[in-house]
Amino acid sequence: MKVIYCAFALLLLISCDDTSKKEVAEQSNESSEVLQEDTEDVLPITRVEYGITAYNFPALDEALLQKKTDTTYVVNFWATWCKPCVKEMPYFEKIASEYAKDKVKVIFVSLDFPDRLGTQVVPFIEKNKIQSEVVLLDDDNANDWIPKVSTKWQGAIPATLIYNQNERAFFERSFTYEELENEVKSLL
Repeated sequence: MKVIYCAFALLLLISCDDTSKKEVAEQSNESSEVLQEDTEDVLPITRVEYGITAYNFPALDEALLQKKTDTTYVVNFWATWCKPCVKEMPYFEKIASEYAKDKVKVIFVSLDFPDRLGTQVVPFIEKNKIQSEVVLLDDDNANDWIPKVSTKWQGAIPATLIYNQNERAFFERSFTYEELENEVKSLL
């Protein structure tokens, strides 16, 4: 299990080339001690810390990735240490604001390590005045859940799932505002 988690951390390191290698290595070492839950034989977990809901993948999938309503969901997978992720976040916030009347909802799924929630994620949200819903994915079985989000996903971030009850589109890349707006409009 630790090998899989370390491989996922390495993949995230490669995908965000501006990330400090030392910081990611420290987070990987610390998180392997923090994450001890085996999610394969446990009911989906949900907990709230610092006002942010933390899900394992089965709970996240059920709660946020499979909704069948008249809303279009824009689900962005990101981390505070991923510069391309951080750079595009204002575009998602603008989409949430400008398309709220069209029933568009933005959800940010943080892939930061759970022990960094209070020290990195919450301060980031407050500093950047993030208004959209932010949740934490606390599930180290990435080899299992990445292809469940999309078979196209190789594991890099930023990654975005845009869906409604009729269509699903997945993108493993960062966006400009115009690109994101065009993709959202295509599903409205």
